[in-house]
Amino acid sequence: MQWNDHSRLKDQHAFLSCSQWHWMNYDDDKLISRWKSAEAVKEGTLYHEYAAMAIRLGRKQLKNNTTLNMHINDAIGFGLDPEVTLYYSENCFGTSDAIGFKNNILRIHDLKTGQIKAHMEQLRGYAALFCLEYAIKPGDIDLIELRIYQNNEIVVEQPKADLILPIMDKMQRFDKIINDLKKEKSGIII
Repeated sequence: MQWNDHSRLKDQHAFLSCSQWHWMNYDDDKLISRWKSAEAVKEGTLYHEYAAMAIRLGRKQLKNNTTLNMHINDAIGFGLDPEVTLYYSENCFGTSDAIGFKNNILRIHDLKTGQIKAHMEQLRGYAALFCLEYAIKPGDIDLIELRIYQNNEIVVEQPKADLILPIMDKMQRFDKIINDLKKEKSGIII
């Protein structure tokens, strides 16, 4: 059999992929809803790329109280850095949309382009990762300010150490458990 050449599709996934067969049970409305959702994810990725570039370049946007513009303008105004990866271990890391640590104030901003209500836990996790990576106790930071930009609104939280410390503890404990499981799987007993 001479197979047709589809090398251009290497490492790509079709929307109607057989390995993601759940679509076979969709009706037309469900298909349309899932397609629109997938396209919104792609659009959100582009918005994040645009925001990061605008912040890097210091390009303020129109002051029209839209989610994207408020996120970019505030990040520039506070002197934040875009798309910073925070790392505790191979099992535990993440990338913040915008972050800064100046004058003992930690600011973390998150841009949400979807309709599903965002939760502050993600930003608390970034704060915990920051503290673990840079060996800074959350109680030693004068102010931690977390902001979610979504639906043309800004949700602000200023968590105290008692909210961040348990997350740090869990990250460390869960990281150890995962590492132990990896060692067990590979047959290494220490």
